[in-house]
This record gives sequence, structure tokens and C-alpha cells, in this order.
Amino acid sequence: MSLSRRRLAATATVIGGASVGFFALANNAFAESADDAAVATAVEAFRKAMLTNDRAQLEALCAPQLSYGHSAGKIETKEEFVTAATSGKSRWKSLAFSNVKNSIAGNNAISRFMLTGETESDEKVTPVNIGVLMVWQKQENAWKLLARQAFKV
Repeated sequence: MSLSRRRLAATATVIGGASVGFFALANNAFAESADDAAVATAVEAFRKAMLTNDRAQLEALCAPQLSYGHSAGKIETKEEFVTAATSGKSRWKSLAFSNVKNSIAGNNAISRFMLTGETESDEKVTPVNIGVLMVWQKQENAWKLLARQAFKV
């Protein structure tokens, strides 16, 4: 079978276009994979910061626009949340996030999980078992917590 120059050029264009498409998809998959890992790291860093009352880490992980919703309906700003979480009035004795599912949507990410643990306040230990939805936003190449809502299960 002989190929004309025209047919050969058309075939090369199709193959070249497919290659560019493949590499674009592969690059996009790598970027999503890197973002998936970065969001998972941010969620775990947030858990550890809550457990240790680490004010600096909580401030670094939260966006200035944070809306933090508790399962009882209380809503806090970033400053209100960080102040309450690090005041020492209450502390986490244990804290676990299970069934964590993260999904990326452009410069935003959604995290859903179950939060279980125990808090201690005024020498009283209280078990906690709630569901949590977090919305993260990529700001200046870092994932920042933009919104959080807990709900009773």
C-alpha cells in the first residue's frame, strides 16, 4: 500500500493531535493527584491542629473569609473559631476523622468525613460523633479552609 504525501500528513496530524491530547490528560491527572494529596494533607493538619490547640497552624490553614458552623447551629468567623479552639477552656482528649472523602473542583475542594472523639471541659469528658463537610479553596498555592459545617448523625 502506498501513501500519498497528503494522506501521510493527515495521519501525522491525527497522531500528533492524539499525543497532545494524551499528554494534556496525563498532566491534568497529575495535577489533580497532587491537589488530592495536598487537600488530604491539609485535612490531617487541621485535625492535628485541633487536637493540639495549635493557634498558628489553625490560622495558617483557615481562609480569612472562614465560616465555621458547629453541629448545634453556632456559626463563627475565623477569629472566633481560632480563639475558641485555642482558649484552653475545652480541649480534645482524642480526635479522629474517618471515611474521609475529598473531591477537587478547580480551585475548590470538598471534604466529607465522620468526626469522633472526646472533649474535656471543666473536668467533664464529652463524647463527640458528628458528620463534617469542609470546603477548601486554593489561595496563593495553599489549600485554605473556606467553610466548615458539622451535622448531627
